[in-house]
Amino acid sequence: MNYYSEHSKVWVSVDCIVFGFEGDKLKLLIGRRQMDPGRGEWSLYGGFVRADENLEDAANRVLYSLTGMKKTYMKQVGAFGAIDRDPGERVISIAYCALINVTDYDDLLRKQHGLEWVNIDELPKLYSDHNEMVHKAISLLRRRIKTEPLSFNLLPNLFTLTQLQHVYEAILGDEIDKRNFRKRIKAYDFIEKTELIDKDHSKRGAALYRFNKKHYNEESSFKL
Repeated sequence: MNYYSEHSKVWVSVDCIVFGFEGDKLKLLIGRRQMDPGRGEWSLYGGFVRADENLEDAANRVLYSLTGMKKTYMKQVGAFGAIDRDPGERVISIAYCALINVTDYDDLLRKQHGLEWVNIDELPKLYSDHNEMVHKAISLLRRRIKTEPLSFNLLPNLFTLTQLQHVYEAILGDEIDKRNFRKRIKAYDFIEKTELIDKDHSKRGAALYRFNKKHYNEESSFKL
């Protein structure tokens, strides 16, 4: 039986907003669009939802094809369905925000896809409503970073407190008082100080820390 035949059909896609952190800057992974309409314009990376997958599966598939990485932090940002958002067809897109550690991302894969890491404060005009997607994703991160330990997804397994502070400042877009920040961070048992010292980014050598996810799940309380 042919259900809903009296209704018009629309396309559904997912777009991945992939953030990374490098050189004290929050960065976004973008590339030149390889298809019409909009060929050659800066764009997020996305794809159409297949008939045999749900939205999250589609987003994970697109993200994996883009980065080769699994089990990354990813949250739905929202739905974008302006009638004229895509001049090709009536397309509704569901945007997802992902956080990855830049050093974990195979640079050969990035080059294969023709992608670039661009500083958020230097973001060019993107295809269609992709700039709006990015802005909403940043707003989401700014809300969540104060109550969720999402910043650790952007850092290597071992990090300094200075690196951690820079992640917060990059996302919030504002400077943080160093002493107060460290006092709050050190109050949490799931942010563990190790015996290792970072000598690559600090002349005097800075203590390296790690995030203990198991302890965080047990404590289940976080606020900065």
